[in-house]
Amino acid sequence: MTSLQQRQHLIESVAEATMAGARQDQACAVLGLSSRTLQRWQAGENLGEDRRPLRQYMPPHALTEAERTHILTVVNSVEFADCPPSQIVPRLADQGIYLGSESTIYRILKVARQLKHRRSERPSQPRTKPKALSATAPNQLYSWDITYLPTAIKGQFYYLYLFLDIFSRQIVGWQVFAEESSHYASELLRDIVGREGLQPGQVILHSDNGSPMKGATMLATLQQLGVMPSLSRPAVSNDNPYSESLFKTLKYRPQYPLKPLADLSVAREWVADLVHWYNHEHRHSAIGFVTPAQRHTGLDEALLNQRKALYEDARRQNPRRWSQNTRNWNRVHTVKLNPDHAEPQNKTTQEINNQEKIAA
Repeated sequence: MTSLQQRQHLIESVAEATMAGARQDQACAVLGLSSRTLQRWQAGENLGEDRRPLRQYMPPHALTEAERTHILTVVNSVEFADCPPSQIVPRLADQGIYLGSESTIYRILKVARQLKHRRSERPSQPRTKPKALSATAPNQLYSWDITYLPTAIKGQFYYLYLFLDIFSRQIVGWQVFAEESSHYASELLRDIVGREGLQPGQVILHSDNGSPMKGATMLATLQQLGVMPSLSRPAVSNDNPYSESLFKTLKYRPQYPLKPLADLSVAREWVADLVHWYNHEHRHSAIGFVTPAQRHTGLDEALLNQRKALYEDARRQNPRRWSQNTRNWNRVHTVKLNPDHAEPQNKTTQEINNQEKIAA
């Protein structure tokens, strides 16, 4: 039934009700209509037609085209070309000139597509998200960053350099220096490449946009070693979540020094103990609660299978104690860095990303 047929049916229903003795307004209320709507329908008015006037209303006080052109000529003159309307209006007032309000000049500039950087300064540029990366085995994708450690002198710090294997979460290299330097970072990377036996083109190294990360010495070292660089967007810490999460885990340890570190040797000794705990004792939540060292050496799969068999056996012995499936001890086979939103992710990967935001 079309809308016109429905309308006619409602009109006939109201007419039938009124002929039977009902009041028209009550009959309309039962049908969900107003009396005025029924009257318009009975008069044959087409409510679907827009009866508003088609002419464009022009305010009598609107600026003429000549006035708009004159305002654009003035604001683009040598005197005002580098000034916003908020500066142009008072300067014109000091000269005894009124062309229009500040908002009027803004609207004219917007129509002329000049409401952008009007000076010779470099405009802001959009930054695209780093390329989505993933790792399916150790020594494929690294992340590194630098964090501060307190010293006995206020305002001065020691700098902890940490290189992390994203797949296994193992700290593959670290050192504490008294300053930030691209040279120190490149020497540490050379040591890691030698110890891990990395081949050219094997590993991607991700970092933020700090000066040591993109310094000429570091970039030259990456090229010589065949390590492919990957950089975060400026001032976007979420692009390097694994290193940020690692620093939070280390600094929230009970062993974190409450007092400043006495000297560089004390700082290095403390970091050495912390790295040993993290690599060999810490059960990492995002990789199935195995240690990074176990996952880095490939021992985690057998350990996870053993846990899975243990839980399945416990369920068989006492099935009434298990309302759902046993705990998920499946191995995480792929770890992603800065995945695309449109890229499908399985449940395990989503859990990893959520856990990484909390702690390593």
